[in-house]
Amino acid sequence: MESFKTKIVWRLWFIYWLMFILGFVILGKAIYIQAAKGKEYREMAEKTAYRLEEIDAIRGNILGDDGSLLATTIPIFDVRMDVANPNISKEFFNKNLDSLALGLSKLFPSKNKNQWKLELKEARKKGNRYYLIRRNVDYATLKKIKTLPILREGKNKGGLILIQKNLRKMPYGMLARRTIGYENKQENLLVGLEGAYDEELKGINGNMVMQRIAGGEWIPYLAENRIEPKNGKDIVTTINIKLQDVAEQALLEQLKENDAHQGCVVLMEVATGDIKVIANLRKDKNGNYDEIYNYAIAESIEPGSTFKLASLVAVMEYAGFDLKDSVPYQGSISWSKNAVMKDDHPLNTKYITLEDAFAHSSNVGVSKIVYKAFGEKPKRFSDALYNMGLGKSLGIEIPGEGKPFIKKADDPNWSKLSLPYMAIGYELKITPLQTLAFYNAIANNGVMMKPRFVKEIQEAGTIIKQFEPQVLVKEVCSKKTASKARKMMEAVTERGTAKGAFNGAPYKVAGKTGTAQIATAKKYNKENYSASFVGYFPAENPKYSLIVVVSNPSKGKIYGGAVAAPVFRAIADQIYATELGVQNAPSPYDTEFVIRKDSTSFGTLSIMGWLPDVLQVNRLLGANTDNLQFDHKFGICLRTQDTLSTKILPIHKNILPDLKGMPAKDAVYLLESMGIKVILDGKGKVSSQSLPAGTRVKLGTTITLTLSCS
Repeated sequence: MESFKTKIVWRLWFIYWLMFILGFVILGKAIYIQAAKGKEYREMAEKTAYRLEEIDAIRGNILGDDGSLLATTIPIFDVRMDVANPNISKEFFNKNLDSLALGLSKLFPSKNKNQWKLELKEARKKGNRYYLIRRNVDYATLKKIKTLPILREGKNKGGLILIQKNLRKMPYGMLARRTIGYENKQENLLVGLEGAYDEELKGINGNMVMQRIAGGEWIPYLAENRIEPKNGKDIVTTINIKLQDVAEQALLEQLKENDAHQGCVVLMEVATGDIKVIANLRKDKNGNYDEIYNYAIAESIEPGSTFKLASLVAVMEYAGFDLKDSVPYQGSISWSKNAVMKDDHPLNTKYITLEDAFAHSSNVGVSKIVYKAFGEKPKRFSDALYNMGLGKSLGIEIPGEGKPFIKKADDPNWSKLSLPYMAIGYELKITPLQTLAFYNAIANNGVMMKPRFVKEIQEAGTIIKQFEPQVLVKEVCSKKTASKARKMMEAVTERGTAKGAFNGAPYKVAGKTGTAQIATAKKYNKENYSASFVGYFPAENPKYSLIVVVSNPSKGKIYGGAVAAPVFRAIADQIYATELGVQNAPSPYDTEFVIRKDSTSFGTLSIMGWLPDVLQVNRLLGANTDNLQFDHKFGICLRTQDTLSTKILPIHKNILPDLKGMPAKDAVYLLESMGIKVILDGKGKVSSQSLPAGTRVKLGTTITLTLSCS
């Protein structure tokens, strides 16, 4: 018995000392944590209870050329309620609960009045200070929420909590969508102008401290520590949304009518390079057309016959050929055993001139002319194309521009077929926009302009940066060659492949049709074609250049004159009908000549300017100007032998007049009276103006007048 008691005592002592040691260890560990690790653990606890959250800046707007919104950011809100707010008394809550629940049920009928009432009661009972009412509420709905009982008392007295978010919207839907741009979430990038001007548009984000509360929700903490975001800047584009709509509708109708795979349209202002319209439509897997791919900018293709302009410009500029120079003609030609080139519509002639080869789009004629000019020295041909700016990218700000490929004569893949086939637009690649830039240069007297998509950047309505028109190539060819090239293009619409497309048009078009076979699996076939038309109008005074490309039409029509030219016509018709300065007129003067017979003969004399001064000059020269009534107007006075004749220059508000031949001081006075800023280059009379007559101008527009002594 005694031994048994002894064992029990020893066991008790053992447990006692074990517990003592264990307690000592725990106490030591606690002291160690508090002293050595306390700061670290406290910081960790704070990090889990608080976090710094960014506040998104409102992204800047993208505007059309007239200030219309092409892309904008609208606010949307997550609406929550601090149901357990101590400032909301029990009596006030119960008194207004019915009305609040009824109002919420009308705004958000997914829950009826009783469901809202029960949820709000339960949330208050649980002490919920961050109860979710609705996510992604628009501003119009938010205004109605703010009128509801309790919530209309605001944040402090009514518990209303708003978390603002931003949503990007394009008010005009799909119009110019690929060019304006959007976020590609799959690849985490911005495309189009949204990507090119992201730094300007995105602004600078702010931040605020968020606190985690019961239930794991995060709420704003210490609003006074909030750093407000700085909103993004606006960019003003060159896009005209009205013309964009016309272009997309015309293109869509033609794509549907011909069951085509895709198509694009680009409209450029000749003098400035401004892109007024850019449309790209491609058929999706469901058979609908959408702006899926920026074909006009990104896709380098074999252009086919539209490249004949560059080939023949090179022939005239670098080999000295003229429009009436000719070569023997036949309907087909064998360039090798397996390469027979044919004309789809052979001409009934033994010889073909350079002008006719272009007007009738003769593959045989153009290739023979180019071979005659450069056959012995093909390097001169490829060098000429590069000198004309065709081998280089345009360097536009929108990412993804397709690289042109112009084969050089020293390329390992150059063959005896390269020269004749490059002459008609094969064995090379170029984008539709690059093709248009070259045609625009010919319309612009040989000056190649860089396509301009953005005119200025604004902040709070104030212009902070302007982008002036930029010259890419000062002279793709001489003015003389450019003039000959324009005659060739006029022949296309007057008696060539596009004659039918512009019958009855009240304006004159110059251009070129194109029909190119598309290579699939490195082979050409007679099922895949690209139909195009590119040119400018009005032909006498080019204001706009335009390209239309339609790929893989499958309803029988394949030629550019039948498939692409109708889209060109629809757009040009709209511009002609709605825009002053495009309509053709025989003279810039709006009155008939007032004629005065004079006994004194001085041969021929022409003076332009302020009419009272002009008549005074004639008086000093001995002319009888009595009985001529001209008030205070600008005009031109022409003396031929013994006849004195005068016309008045019409001045229309915001429409630029023709100033050629006017003395510098008169031109400056006239323009400044219209609110236009003038830069003079040289001395004497106006020989040219940077903006053509008929251009619609705004207050503050700048124009450069080139003067020549006379």
